[in-house]
Amino acid sequence: MSLSAKPRQQSIKMATANKNLSDYDKQSIPNANTFRFGIVVSEWNPEITEGLFEGALSALLDCGAQRDHIERWDVPGSFELIYGCKKMQEQHVDAVIAIGSVIQGETKHFDFVCQGVAQGIKDLNIVSDIPVIFCVLTDNTREQAIARSGGIHGNKGTEAAIAAIKMAELRTK
Repeated sequence: MSLSAKPRQQSIKMATANKNLSDYDKQSIPNANTFRFGIVVSEWNPEITEGLFEGALSALLDCGAQRDHIERWDVPGSFELIYGCKKMQEQHVDAVIAIGSVIQGETKHFDFVCQGVAQGIKDLNIVSDIPVIFCVLTDNTREQAIARSGGIHGNKGTEAAIAAIKMAELRTK
């Protein structure tokens, strides 16, 4: 192992160590009652993406969002999230949450998909006034994805919903 690889490995382990992604202080979150949200969900790895969706939906509702102000669209895979989010931005929403899960395999496909989705969502945030929240798990193993989609580390979907509320509020300022 090279010297540069060892600190990187430690920082990866520490990113979610002793952190529950579902924890938030409701008092510090703007009331989401008047906001409209779009959630675009990848159908790939549905046991992961459904958990992320449930976390996001629960947090939005807990923070005051109205159920009929939340629209969900499904797309085939994580790469298709970009187009789905672009079209969702046209639906008069205040924020969009992109939910996906890419798990490392034996080929470079993982790298290309992760890079493309991250860049695509970044580009949507640059060209549009509607924020898109990146809730795409990019894990080495299925166990890591499960731990972050309602497992031992909480739910990244919950964290994405809180970010969406805060960004919707920022958009109004």
